[in-house]
Amino acid sequence: MAKNTICLWFDKDAEEAARFYAEIFPDSEVGAVMRAPGDYPDGKQGDVLVVEFTVAGVACIGLNGGPIFKHNEAFSFQISTEDQEETDRYWNAIVGNGGQESECGWCKDRWGVSWQITPRVLTEALAVGGAEAKRAFEAMMTMRKIDVATIEAARRG
Repeated sequence: MAKNTICLWFDKDAEEAARFYAEIFPDSEVGAVMRAPGDYPDGKQGDVLVVEFTVAGVACIGLNGGPIFKHNEAFSFQISTEDQEETDRYWNAIVGNGGQESECGWCKDRWGVSWQITPRVLTEALAVGGAEAKRAFEAMMTMRKIDVATIEAARRG
């Protein structure tokens, strides 16, 4: 396990979530699946307790801790995309499999984990600053899934 690992709390389906992420994102995989050595408040001996996995190169563990804590937008994965095709692929995989759209490139998967699907063209426009960044930002503020062509047009003015 990596020295610094993101821990995501799930009710009871950490392994299902980890396998879903590994199917969608490159440089992702499911590692060790650890079972509870004894009963615990929200599970029984032998239930999946912890799953080690990687999402787009980031080390994570999923902890099946029960229903007490829920995911929220205070934490999200930001996935940088190269073009509209890649943006659409990730967005559609998350939203189309029980997730939900939000604003400005954000969506949630069916477990409530937040994702920012962010085309590089948007990040680059915001980094430029000035009027170009303002136009790109204003265009983004009207979107759910980011439309690359609209951001490119806004950058040009």
